Amino acid sequence: MIHYSFNDRILPVDNDGFYGNFGGAYVPAELKARLDEVNAAYREAIADPEFVKTFESLMHDYVGRPTPLYKAEALSQKYGARIYLKREDLNHTGAHKINNAIGMGLLAKRMGKKRVIAETGAGQHGVAAATVCALLGLECTIYMGATDIERQQPNVQRMRMLGAKVVAANEGNSTLNNAVDAALAAWVNEPDTFYLIGSAVGPHPYPEIVARFQSIISAEIKAQLQMMEGRSNPDYVVAAIGGGSNAAGAFYHFLNAPDVKLIAVEAAGKGINTELNAASITSGHSGILHGSRTMVTQDKDGNVREAYSISAGLDYPGIGPLQAMLAEDGRTSVLTANDNEAIDAAFRTTRLEGIIPALESAHALAALEKLELKPDDIVVVNLSGRGDKDMFTYMQAVNIGC
Repeated sequence: MIHYSFNDRILPVDNDGFYGNFGGAYVPAELKARLDEVNAAYREAIADPEFVKTFESLMHDYVGRPTPLYKAEALSQKYGARIYLKREDLNHTGAHKINNAIGMGLLAKRMGKKRVIAETGAGQHGVAAATVCALLGLECTIYMGATDIERQQPNVQRMRMLGAKVVAANEGNSTLNNAVDAALAAWVNEPDTFYLIGSAVGPHPYPEIVARFQSIISAEIKAQLQMMEGRSNPDYVVAAIGGGSNAAGAFYHFLNAPDVKLIAVEAAGKGINTELNAASITSGHSGILHGSRTMVTQDKDGNVREAYSISAGLDYPGIGPLQAMLAEDGRTSVLTANDNEAIDAAFRTTRLEGIIPALESAHALAALEKLELKPDDIVVVNLSGRGDKDMFTYMQAVNIGC
């Protein structure tokens, strides 16, 4: 077991939740009071050794951590570097989302909440939230875009089997953005409910909470690389960014290590030069989204433009404030991968390594085609989820019978 500490000064956030020019809490007064309650409870919890001990124990015994850091020999040979995959797909429930869900579920229980609401896009956070609620005896309602309900049926079925109520969000293009809207609206009217947000987005303190619980990923990478390579820092860490939770976790303990290149990969959808993309940093502008100032995809009038990606988990018109700041400061290099590049990367990884990645992770894998790597470079790609949920999309994309 890798022992974990929340007592660090790594995350570049101030007391008001600002990451440089991004972040904050732009919300109505009734929600601000609720956010202050969550913030106070969170800070008390992470300073409590018993809370941290329980979190660690569940990470090890229930989730199955630490997840392997796998040396991908075939990919290494193809790209002429030392390619490692951080196998978050091997977590219980099949993605990194369970890390944050466990932490926030314990926080909800500590606060005496009986009911949890959550939003989901690809369904992995919904499954994680439903799983944790079943484990801790909490009532659970998941808001999910109607479009995503149709394309992520396996995860919808898992949520329902776990006892969660799945509520369709039918506004806009009925995807993740609309699910977040619906969950926030519900939270305004339900003061005794805990909002278990799924990514490092939204008003303060949620981006910080999510990043902290997900940072167990980079803590493990450092320890595992030390054992495997004799050094704790890689040359590159690569992660897809939709809202930014898996990237926040993978980048966290390397933020102050300038020798580590952080590569964030956005979903270019049908192309950066079209409106059918979800690349909020590459093609967006600063704006307010879901209670936070961040980079947002916008139309010519400055309104939020609905995002598009073949990946339901990246189909979001904004990014967390941490990722927005890191990009603005040049700490991350932001690349894009379109739908076709992600599909190609998924099949390439599957055929070379026998690992079927989630579509979100496939965008990160696509970046390997775009990096100029040297033989001694150590590259860690965060494989944030498994591809079971995306099989129908994969089969449709290549016209294989399904």
